Amino acid sequence: MYPGTFAASTPDKPAIIRPATGETLTYAELTDDSTRIANHLRGLGLGPGDTVAIVSDNDLRAFGVYWAAVRSGMYVTAVNHHLTPSEVNYILADCDARIVFAASSVAPAVSRAHEIPALADPSRRIGWSSAAGDGGVPGFGDHAELLAAASPAPLTDQPRGTDMLYSSGTTGRPKGIRPAIPQGQVDQIPDLVSAVFGPAYGFDTETVYLSPAPLYHAAPLRYCAMVNSLGGTTILMDRFDPEMALQYIQDYRVTHSQWVPTMFVRMLKLPDEVRNRYDVSSLQCAIHAAAPCPAEVKRRMIEWWGPVINEYYAATESAGVTLINSADALAHPGSVGRPALGVVHICDDDGADLPVGEVGTVYFEREEMPFEYHNDPDKTREAQHPLHDTWATTGDLGYLDEEGFLYLTDRRAFMIISGGVNIYPQEAENVLINHEAVYDVAVIGLPDEDLGERPVGFVQLVDTASGSPELAAELLAHATAELAPYKVPREIRFVDELPRTPTGKLVKGDLKAAVLAE
Repeated sequence: MYPGTFAASTPDKPAIIRPATGETLTYAELTDDSTRIANHLRGLGLGPGDTVAIVSDNDLRAFGVYWAAVRSGMYVTAVNHHLTPSEVNYILADCDARIVFAASSVAPAVSRAHEIPALADPSRRIGWSSAAGDGGVPGFGDHAELLAAASPAPLTDQPRGTDMLYSSGTTGRPKGIRPAIPQGQVDQIPDLVSAVFGPAYGFDTETVYLSPAPLYHAAPLRYCAMVNSLGGTTILMDRFDPEMALQYIQDYRVTHSQWVPTMFVRMLKLPDEVRNRYDVSSLQCAIHAAAPCPAEVKRRMIEWWGPVINEYYAATESAGVTLINSADALAHPGSVGRPALGVVHICDDDGADLPVGEVGTVYFEREEMPFEYHNDPDKTREAQHPLHDTWATTGDLGYLDEEGFLYLTDRRAFMIISGGVNIYPQEAENVLINHEAVYDVAVIGLPDEDLGERPVGFVQLVDTASGSPELAAELLAHATAELAPYKVPREIRFVDELPRTPTGKLVKGDLKAAVLAE
């Protein structure tokens, strides 16, 4: 289904609510906005396979643009507004954007969009005002004027489009992940997320979904779109705040939510009297993904929220999916579950399948390669298995147990080789984060004349003033009690903050570069 289905049956029902501003977008309004924008796009000569770009914060108007593209067989590319103008222009040019929509709140990010030949005409640059009287986006046409002038005539042909999103770019330039355009009308075939996760997690017309993360990331964008597709209501946070998230769960009687493990840690670090102040009993399903979750953190969340915690392992590339619920997570601590899409293989560097319990590269076997990296055939080939071109990987390392549960050990790029021994820093991070003094932690490998690399822990404390040699020694002793000696960091360094994306992913490349530059 798609929002037009519910514009007919429940036109006044909120599709999206933005509590920070008090704005609400009903299904009737969402369908009308997306119809008008779709007619405008078609009037410009855009058609199936073309790309529409969005550069915005968490603004309701982004959804009208999204659905206009998806109802027209087009690609939609949501761009990280924290990037520099040159980085934004790289993505706009690389994705072959034929038009870009932007919010005035992020105007600096698109200040050079006119330099791209395909976007040189002002009619190909449309902006909206994020606050009354702010003047919109300089050099951009006006979104409100577009809606007023565009035809509201129903669309008779609505081929389903899809997103083309970009990797985070933690190493090198971001790469566009380009899936095949689905074949069929938007109201006849579901998107992949709705088909897999909708039934798995019970999304339906009664769903009230809390989204605390930026829309330019894959999971928040796709899950909010799924809620629109299935007739529920999204509660869209401007940004994550641990106590405010609990407040919204209580106030809106949230049934479904999605998190990254860092958000769990932030909420667990709240004082007991704050956590106990809010009623979270409406939650039926709290989903987490995007980064490894320490088993102890998950156990504590299940104790607090009940057996509603669910994890999936996937990636923007949609190479495959595994799922795990609360009961299985407690029985198989540290696992990300069993396959729900694709067949999991653990392979050595030559591509041979490894036995149960041995660590190797995680591949998903599918009937066909589910994606390609736009304009980068070499990177696409690197993601394919050396012997099977329909098996794909995103570079994670892991192993399977005898029951077929998958465990991730780390990203291949993060593995530390110290004295010829492979060290997966995620193991030490999972132990250290459970210490009461630790707010955030990263372990990276630094050059060592004797060992090649040595693991070093970088710790952000709950109380930043409490860092001391004695506390560093206490943290190392805490890790030593849980881990083999070779896995324990050789030293602890205290930092004010660690580099993370707004969705909680640790940017270890930035941390390592900053340390080496000192």
